[in-house]
Amino acid sequence: MAQNDTLIKGWQPVIGLEVHVQLMTNTKLFSPAKNQFGEDANTLVDLIDLGLPGVLPVLNEGAMKQGIKFGLATNAKIAETMIFDRKNYFYPDLPKGYQITQLHYPIVRDGVVEVNGKKIRIHQAHLEEDAGKSIHDKYDDKSVIDLNRSGVPLLEIVSEPDIRSASEAVEYLKKIHQIITYLDISDGNMSQGSMRCDANVSIMKPEDKEFGTRAEIKNINSFKFVEKAINFEIRRQIKILEANGAVEQETRLYDSIKDETRSMRTKEFANDYRYFPCPDLVPTNISEEFIESVRKDMDELPEEKQERFMSTYNLNEYDAGVICADKQIANFFEEVVKDADIQLAAKWIIGDLNALLNKHDICLDESKIDAANFSELIQKITDNTISGKIAKEVLEEIWITGTKVTEVIDSKGMQQISDEGELENIIETILNENNNQVIAYKSGKDKLFGFFVGQVMKATQGKANPGLVNELLKKRLS
Repeated sequence: MAQNDTLIKGWQPVIGLEVHVQLMTNTKLFSPAKNQFGEDANTLVDLIDLGLPGVLPVLNEGAMKQGIKFGLATNAKIAETMIFDRKNYFYPDLPKGYQITQLHYPIVRDGVVEVNGKKIRIHQAHLEEDAGKSIHDKYDDKSVIDLNRSGVPLLEIVSEPDIRSASEAVEYLKKIHQIITYLDISDGNMSQGSMRCDANVSIMKPEDKEFGTRAEIKNINSFKFVEKAINFEIRRQIKILEANGAVEQETRLYDSIKDETRSMRTKEFANDYRYFPCPDLVPTNISEEFIESVRKDMDELPEEKQERFMSTYNLNEYDAGVICADKQIANFFEEVVKDADIQLAAKWIIGDLNALLNKHDICLDESKIDAANFSELIQKITDNTISGKIAKEVLEEIWITGTKVTEVIDSKGMQQISDEGELENIIETILNENNNQVIAYKSGKDKLFGFFVGQVMKATQGKANPGLVNELLKKRLS
């Protein structure tokens, strides 16, 4: 069962993830209040969200459709009948004293996603309402509650314990992120809480027949922190067991500043929550006709888009895969290449644009780069208005300011020099000033050609047309 390449000091990590995804519906899961992020505290709250006596929840059909979409995208079984349960616990940000969720009859079961050629099983994905938010850092002497998030529809995606390393957990999480964003059921923004992850971690010896005792790390909000938290927890458990101690089943939190996990509470079991069917919601039957109507409304999935990009745009498998890894980037690419060279656009998106996004750790829609302006940049490289080197400077400028490409080029005099007469005069001067190098080059030191090109580029502040410079230099030196 164990894979030797994932062993750590002779121990096999065993990991399962619970991913909470906020669904992009207009209203909340059981109330007519708006489902919207970033509004003033407690301005998007209905009587149902407050849990006042006498109010009754009504299921949001849009959330149900989004759950079915995820099930179809992961080749899962869609429930013929789903039932909502009450999960009872008492937190200040849970006004009703219970959360409406699905335990025994979830909307989706037995899905699968493929990560680097390995199939990771999804035990289930179920609908539930989100809790409110406790805020502890707004006032010095008190905590406050914001119930805007209370009742927001969540899809909780529970994997089987098939993951064997922290890096594999991150790749699985990225795959889930890719699927939900391609389906347009969530924006997947981890920094805003649209996608949150709990990691269940245990370790065992490869020869053991049973998994070890697991600890659950709650509410990890970035890919980087998921990897760090899991790796710390693996090391912590190894240290305990190798000292002949026992790992406790508990809930822990990850402190990103100290890069450590800390105990929050002893792990609860299902019977601690006193689950029972929610008496306010009747069982919901899902017909084959309804499922097919949802299937017809589904957007193109990542693998389908990659295949289309390879055939339509003649991209190789790697380039198509990188571009299609993110739906925003894929859509951006299609807009750019309406007016720009396909292969050059792909090269710049995969290389320089992705480098900027990674460096600043933001998504494309959070940047100042738009498709029309980026397309203009590619066109200016293609028609030799600017060189590749100058294009990098232009890209940096439009990244910072969002200024139009043509304005940046004109205002800073960045146009490429492609006038043969002007370049011939510059080359002549450089050759006259470097007569010894010319003699050496003609005597067989071919590598000096790069020196002459560099001198021309230096003299023109990088504005000379590189192709034309090479052509004129070869002609002159021959």
